[in-house]
Amino acid sequence: MEGSVAGSARVGMGTILGNYVTIGENAVVGAGCVIGNNVVIHRDAVVGDNVRVDDNAVVGKMPMRAANSAVTKEQELPPARIGSLCIIGTSAVIYRGCRIGEKVLVADLATVRENVEVGDGTIIGRGVAVENHCRIGSYCKLETNVYITAYSEIGDRCFIAPCVATSNDNYLGRTEKRFKEYGGVVVKKGGRIGVNATILPGKVVEEDTVVAAGAVLTKNTEAGKIYAGVPARYFREVPEEELLKNQDFKGRK
Repeated sequence: MEGSVAGSARVGMGTILGNYVTIGENAVVGAGCVIGNNVVIHRDAVVGDNVRVDDNAVVGKMPMRAANSAVTKEQELPPARIGSLCIIGTSAVIYRGCRIGEKVLVADLATVRENVEVGDGTIIGRGVAVENHCRIGSYCKLETNVYITAYSEIGDRCFIAPCVATSNDNYLGRTEKRFKEYGGVVVKKGGRIGVNATILPGKVVEEDTVVAAGAVLTKNTEAGKIYAGVPARYFREVPEEELLKNQDFKGRK
């Protein structure tokens, strides 16, 4: 095995390191972890106990700032933190300033940016991109290739189907007016969004709302209703048995 473990780094009992692993200064890797080949764990990062990090994943990456970026700022960021019993997939990238709860799956090729919090038990699917300054609740499912724009908030127990897209800029990068109205989306507790739906900037998906597949949401919703179409309009009530309050999560948090 070849690699580089900084002298100030700490690796817990029973942790297995693959080939060419790099662990930076002051990083902490807990007990019973399995760290794959070519993994990079940057300085100060904290990885909990019994975490699996697959080949080529990166934990604690510093954000990049383009020379002409209007919104990305230089900043001091706290260390990346990954809770116990998580799985980080192949080639996933977790940025510095990201905090991930326990029993979270971040699947292959996913990216979780700085200033992001992910709650316990959530699934971040294959190829998902969670941009900066987002909060993702507990026990959510973000399926393959979901895009969560910066400054968004996803509540607990939300379901976001494959290829859902969100946006935070109504002016598509032009005019100073965009900075006054710049903002991500909010999906409140139990919200569900169907495959290939698009949520426009600043829109609120209320609790237990369903946004149907292929819909384009241009207005805030009301709780417990289904919206469908382009643009999305009220379709009907969510069936009573489908409401979050009527689900039994015992044994399957």
